[in-house]
Amino acid sequence: MSIETGLAFYFCLLLAGFLAGLGGLLVSLPALRLKEDYLAIVTLSFGEVLRIIVKAEHGLTQGVWGITVPNAFAEFSSTPRLLLGANFILVFLVLLLCFLFLQLIVNTPYGRVLRGIREDDLAVEALGKSKLKYKAQVFMLGSFMAGLSGGLFAQYMRFIDPYMFLPAVTFSVWIMVILGGPANIKGAVLGSFLVELLNRGTRIAKDYLILPVDPNNLQYVLFGLIVILILLYRPQGILKESPVKTKAGDKIKELLDLESKK
Repeated sequence: MSIETGLAFYFCLLLAGFLAGLGGLLVSLPALRLKEDYLAIVTLSFGEVLRIIVKAEHGLTQGVWGITVPNAFAEFSSTPRLLLGANFILVFLVLLLCFLFLQLIVNTPYGRVLRGIREDDLAVEALGKSKLKYKAQVFMLGSFMAGLSGGLFAQYMRFIDPYMFLPAVTFSVWIMVILGGPANIKGAVLGSFLVELLNRGTRIAKDYLILPVDPNNLQYVLFGLIVILILLYRPQGILKESPVKTKAGDKIKELLDLESKK
């Protein structure tokens, strides 16, 4: 869109987030009535169908030829280090804002309702909360952040095509969450760091080690082993779920500490 309209990159980045959020909301409306397993199948299928449509579209998306993304930091183009640093700062700021926003949600009544839906959605509905409404909102929020990350990825790579968004990307993100901790925001960040470290490490290792298999195939084998071990021996991930922080909870904790000291 930045190419077609000449709009500023930052505006297009936010617009990408809003469009992705809207798409996530529309997909969630019929899909959220399904069980968890079928919901995963539907969302994965929708992503693959969308990728195939983009692949066949030679108008706006240019199909398999891909799109060259204009540089948002054109003034740093002559200095690769400054360009890399500018991209790093932008990604870090967006990550920090998303992290703080999600951390605030976790410790609000809204976040406690979400935890309740995860643990027992029937109990939450008995208290007058619509699980479908909350799930749709969370689906939209997650899609919005995915849209932001896609825009940042396109800006960093300066080129995108349908082959860069195969289902393996979705599974890599899933592994990041499972590894770091499904119910911990810090765990998701830690998991993404470890997965990318392993991903890049296997590619670098081929220059120093004689490997019996292709590095790309080796990383999938390692990912599979890691997921199996995590699910068997530490299903909560590396970092456990962080406790809810509320004023009432802090008061109760203080009273319990006073009682234990007596």
